[in-house]
Amino acid sequence: MSEYDDSDFEGFTDRILDPREISARETLEAFFNERPEKVFFSRQIEVMHEKDYIHWITNRALRDLVERGVIKSETRSLKTGGSIRLLWHKGYRYYKRDATHVIELVEEYADPNIGGALGLHGEAMVLEGFARSEFVMRGRGVREFRGKKWDKSEHDIDFIFERDSVPYGIEVKNTLGYIQRKEFEIKIQLCKTLGIRPVFAVRMIPKPWINELNKRGGFALVFKYQLYPWTHRELAKRVATELGLPVDAPRALEDGTMERFLKWHIKNW
Repeated sequence: MSEYDDSDFEGFTDRILDPREISARETLEAFFNERPEKVFFSRQIEVMHEKDYIHWITNRALRDLVERGVIKSETRSLKTGGSIRLLWHKGYRYYKRDATHVIELVEEYADPNIGGALGLHGEAMVLEGFARSEFVMRGRGVREFRGKKWDKSEHDIDFIFERDSVPYGIEVKNTLGYIQRKEFEIKIQLCKTLGIRPVFAVRMIPKPWINELNKRGGFALVFKYQLYPWTHRELAKRVATELGLPVDAPRALEDGTMERFLKWHIKNW
């Protein structure tokens, strides 16, 4: 799954009419009408509207607007691999220059070196946050824990942290898009097999999944922002200001982020 591809919602391809999708269509049509000379890409629109609509609802609504001719769409290849789906108002005749600028910026932050740095940085921020909150690391990138082993796939869990004799399996996803549903389920099952509580440290996750995770004894540690290294703060600023995406380059996780987890831990341990 990439940060710009919109084809990652397996399991949500049915066309049952959803009232939320109807609402999303109206919202997005108004959004493009108010920005008649601007080019966007699908993941960008999904993230920008995630407070009101789950990503795949927005995705469906966008596809419908394209089919109805309300907005225009074009898929282009990227130098970094994969493709990007551009979207703009039907009345925007001279969109190509704007489209080129969007692609150039996406190619910059989607560069494999940047993507790798974001993944490692997300893990480093989580590691520091849990250590600062007096959790002890019991494993990193593991499939076995205290005599129990996950052998149903090659997946592992990013971290195992423990406090007050309660071990947690922490899966980190420092991405704009959601974790894949299949991976989400596998990681929960992995944690159950190892006898640890699942925790997803992510930029964002659908609310229904959060509720499901809570019912299964887990916790969603939501950042809201994609975390860039301090050395990439200028790129983060450009992505935030020019694309309107929730990215930031803090030196550490906000205190409130770990405080939410600590309160939950104390209440449930």
